[in-house]
Amino acid sequence: MSVSNYPFILIVDDNPTNLSVLSQALKSAGYKIRMAVDGEDALAQVERAHPELILLDIQMPNMDGFETCRRLQANPATESIPIIFMTALADTENKVKGLSLGAVDYIIKPFEQEEVLARVKIHWRLKRLTDNLEQQVAERTQALQKTQVQLVQHEKLSALGELVAGVAHEINNPIGCIIGNVDAVQDYINDLLIVIDLYHEKFPVHGAEIEEKLQEIDLEYLREDLPKLIRAMKDGGSRINSISNSLRTFSRADNNAKQKFNIHNGIDSTLLILRHRLKASEKHPEIKVITEYGELPEIECFPGQLNQVFMNILANAIDALEEFNVGLSFKEIQANPNKIIINTLFENNNVKISIIDNGKGMEEEIKNKIFDHLFTTKAVGKGTGLGLAIAKQIIEETHGGKLSCNSCFGKGTEFLIQIPV
Repeated sequence: MSVSNYPFILIVDDNPTNLSVLSQALKSAGYKIRMAVDGEDALAQVERAHPELILLDIQMPNMDGFETCRRLQANPATESIPIIFMTALADTENKVKGLSLGAVDYIIKPFEQEEVLARVKIHWRLKRLTDNLEQQVAERTQALQKTQVQLVQHEKLSALGELVAGVAHEINNPIGCIIGNVDAVQDYINDLLIVIDLYHEKFPVHGAEIEEKLQEIDLEYLREDLPKLIRAMKDGGSRINSISNSLRTFSRADNNAKQKFNIHNGIDSTLLILRHRLKASEKHPEIKVITEYGELPEIECFPGQLNQVFMNILANAIDALEEFNVGLSFKEIQANPNKIIINTLFENNNVKISIIDNGKGMEEEIKNKIFDHLFTTKAVGKGTGLGLAIAKQIIEETHGGKLSCNSCFGKGTEFLIQIPV
């Protein structure tokens, strides 16, 4: 290896002669050297700058080598530094003690320079191999986590999209039939009423049986109320048709290429799907959603993935509010009603979407972890720890934007989405 790749070695020995001989030998071999005269001096130097290898004498005043090694191994920041003991204590008991404390090797005094250089070289190579292996493991682990998030994202999006699209399709066929026939029913009823009026005009004397029936059904009220019922049926059908269209908007399948998309349609369709959780029930009060939409251009994106982000964040906001309500009285909830505020604006070529709830908020420690892989604050079986990790990946890696969180414990939480146009 080149001189620039040689490690920085700390030599710890209370004997000036040993320090001089060892430092000269290692410097001649290209190593960078620092020296300490006892355990306390060694710990102070390690704290200032971590060496990559330590040659540590055992028998020293104040703090011996064993105690110095124990303290270094107890510190997560220094436990991985290889320690080679230097000692005249060649008995098995002391060797076992040193190795059990975490040392990697022993050099017996009086030492040979060639042996010292050989052992240092071997353990430096082992250290490099270990560091490289740990780095590779960390990189592979990160890659596997990223792949897992992508797979879960794809499966969730695919399953949800298929379910919602299937429901929308099943609704669409019968509701299309109803809406298409309501006008015809209205025409037929009008024709029947005309015929009844003609009979009444041509045959003014109906007979007792017909008179009784007319009074029973209250023909005049039926004539007045029936068009209202028809209009209500038509309005209901149109509402169901609107819901079906919203479901199809939410479940839009993503192609390999981005598509033009109206952000507000995506948010509205997500709110529609979560509507049952926003209504008041025996378990929780109503959650009011306030939308403050600005003028946004359509953006090139993967609509299904963005809808998944909106779903994750809004569902988390509802969960937070439901949890916040536990233990509160009706009067307390009335004083601070549950609400989610959604703001959108277009600024500096970025679409910005803010989703704010007035729940209990998060402590700083939790806020710093919420986007971490597999981190969840929910009870076992209720959260995977992947929702917000997936959301961050969709916004930042897939769309080149930014997803951030602002939260103050006791005041609520804001998620801010920024997507460049």
